[in-house]
Amino acid sequence: LGVSAATEVSFSFDVGNGPVEIIVRSPNQLNDDQWHRVNAERNVKQASLQVDQLPVEVRKAPTEGHTRLELYSQLYVGAAGGQRGFLGCIRSLRMNGVTLDLEERAKVTPGVKPGCSGHCTSYGMYCANGGKCVEKYNGYSCDCSKTAYDGPFCIKDVGAFFEEGMWLRYNFRSPGTSIKDLVSRTLLSSTDPEITAPDLNLNKEELSFSFSTTKSPCVLLYISSYTQDFMAVLVKPSGNLQIRYSLGGTKEPYNIDVDHRNMANGQPHTINITRNGRDIVLQLDHYPPTSYSLPTASDIQFNSPKALFLGKVIEIGKIDQDIYKYNTPGFTGCLSRVQFNQIAPLKAALRPTNASSHVHIQGELVESNCGASPLTIPPMSAATDPWHLDSASADFPYNGQAIGDGVNRNSAIIGGVIAVVIFTILCTLVFLIRYMFRHKGTYHTNEAKGAESAESADAAIMNNDPNFTETIDESKKEWLI
Repeated sequence: LGVSAATEVSFSFDVGNGPVEIIVRSPNQLNDDQWHRVNAERNVKQASLQVDQLPVEVRKAPTEGHTRLELYSQLYVGAAGGQRGFLGCIRSLRMNGVTLDLEERAKVTPGVKPGCSGHCTSYGMYCANGGKCVEKYNGYSCDCSKTAYDGPFCIKDVGAFFEEGMWLRYNFRSPGTSIKDLVSRTLLSSTDPEITAPDLNLNKEELSFSFSTTKSPCVLLYISSYTQDFMAVLVKPSGNLQIRYSLGGTKEPYNIDVDHRNMANGQPHTINITRNGRDIVLQLDHYPPTSYSLPTASDIQFNSPKALFLGKVIEIGKIDQDIYKYNTPGFTGCLSRVQFNQIAPLKAALRPTNASSHVHIQGELVESNCGASPLTIPPMSAATDPWHLDSASADFPYNGQAIGDGVNRNSAIIGGVIAVVIFTILCTLVFLIRYMFRHKGTYHTNEAKGAESAESADAAIMNNDPNFTETIDESKKEWLI
């Protein structure tokens, strides 16, 4: 009993009438890091093999010949007789109703370890942003193919800079899938089996991307259809964001306006939109999610999506007038980590993937890490700013990351102490400078006593020093020789 190929499980035996092999073929690969259940049975009448919930393969025993299977050797699990060894996990092995203790044997068998948690159980959390953990022989890897991210752990966002007039279109169908897809740009018949396929009529969507721009108005993202249904994310002339849904059933599209924020401020912003039936949830940057609901008259099914546009809408047929006006001159700025359900159009354009053939680009698409900058929140209005005097009860948008009163008080105390220290140092310097200059400007005189009453300075000296008188007298004597 073994896995003969990536999609096949075989059960072979020989009771003396020649080798017999039963094979079950699976439509999906069996080496997908998922548990699969195998049930093999042989009796005197028949042999059968079942894998998971696939149909049972049965082989009847011959009417004549040997029927008894006599086995005298040991039971080998995972490898036998020089065959390629099994790499993976086996559990719940039962033979003839008896459960075999594989874990105890694994403790004393080289190359086999008890337990089957794998690397992904311990390290799968590091595969971020929807990346799938894949078990390897001596480690693991992250599969980012169904995400808008790249890198070993699916944390490197893929973004690009759009110049004015540039646009990207992602076709939901491969080129040439349908003849009508190539020749018709208007309504298609609902009898077309491809159009009425369940996977082309969406009851829910998940959309997420980041952008930054300084120009408005513009079209960020637009999803067209073979019907009149569409979805759009716009920046209005005021710089505010608008999400527009038109699913049929109403005369006018349903608009979600985010009027309290100016989105055309050059800073990166993140948008997450989830629709499930009539319920829409919008999350913008770090703000809490906001819920909306489509009108009762509105349809809840996005019929036959056709293409996804980034930067500009180039579609033949009727387009909403506002969107047509916002199309000029086009989006200028950065778009990154764009993902609609399982589709990542920017990544398909910048990386060689299976979906690269779906992408058409007008202009030069330059890869940029502009979306990797940390999200920032610009100044809010007085009504929503928690630090404004008139909005003391406003909620802070950082979800618990606001600075507490204790931190503010400590900061004020530290600032006061620093100010006092600086003031003291300045006063000390002023005192020292004044003392030094005062010392340099003084001098000492040995003025004779009685100088005030003397007629002259010489008289004062002579009056004060008696020896000086004798000296003068001796010097003034005249000698006659």
